[in-house]
Amino acid sequence: MSLLVVGSVAFDAVETPFGKCEKMLGGSASHFSISASYFTDVRIVGVVGGDYSEAEQSVFDKHGVDTSDLERIPNGKTFRWFGRYDYDLNTAHTLDTQLNVFADFQPKLSQASKSARLVFLGNIQPDLQRGVREQVPNAELVALDTMNLWIDIARESLLQTIKGVDVVIINDAEARQLTEVPNLIKAARTILSWGPKALIVKRGEYGAALFTKDSYFAIPAYPLESVFDPTGAGDTFAGGFMGYLSSQEKLDEAAMRRAMIFGSVMASFNVEEFGTARVEKLTPAEINERFRAFKQMTNFEEIPFQKA
Repeated sequence: MSLLVVGSVAFDAVETPFGKCEKMLGGSASHFSISASYFTDVRIVGVVGGDYSEAEQSVFDKHGVDTSDLERIPNGKTFRWFGRYDYDLNTAHTLDTQLNVFADFQPKLSQASKSARLVFLGNIQPDLQRGVREQVPNAELVALDTMNLWIDIARESLLQTIKGVDVVIINDAEARQLTEVPNLIKAARTILSWGPKALIVKRGEYGAALFTKDSYFAIPAYPLESVFDPTGAGDTFAGGFMGYLSSQEKLDEAAMRRAMIFGSVMASFNVEEFGTARVEKLTPAEINERFRAFKQMTNFEEIPFQKA
């Protein structure tokens, strides 16, 4: 079982009402791969600069993440993002973005990466996502993430790319923006009509929903008393979702529903500390304990209503 992620490896600087961190490992591929590594073997395709050190590499090594296809440009600088959250932790305020080596990123896949069973196309330019998709024609399942920027400036390219994937993972505002349909249910049906087998809509502190052509499945977010930093929660969710699927032989809707829970479990840990710090030190016992708590939260006794 193998899982490939193509996306960014970055340094983030974040301030929230509960503290700040001047420099931490971030980027879609980082959050995704560390989360997914608890379930399966993961490979990264990305690019970093000369400021990427052994400290960052050791995080991936500790989790068995294969970084053979992580391109290193010694005389360049790694992608950096500076952001702030107010008390509405669902909204990130970008203070500065420095693309650096990521500006000229052209994904380079080794033969091993091209042979991956599952593929996650992280939040990068849609043309690049489509180029990667074309290099993995035998992948059993390919999922895609995107953001409002690409919807604004590269919508037609994004629509073309969506037609070639199996699962789209976006948030509720992006689903509405992409389809120009205000009702989320209708927006989901529109996206599914373009070709994907499933759509996952992330709703932050309100949970997530899975749409297929024939069904709908929704889960709440795990109730937390302490939320420090939501940065990377969506990619951590995707890592848990895809990582669990990669560990399963049958990729049917039942597996996707279980994967949704594991994705939410991993995201709930992610927000408890800055960056990848909390997810880095998880144990399988902690993951399974929270999975069981999710099951208990959503379980109820079926007693049909009868009029007195």
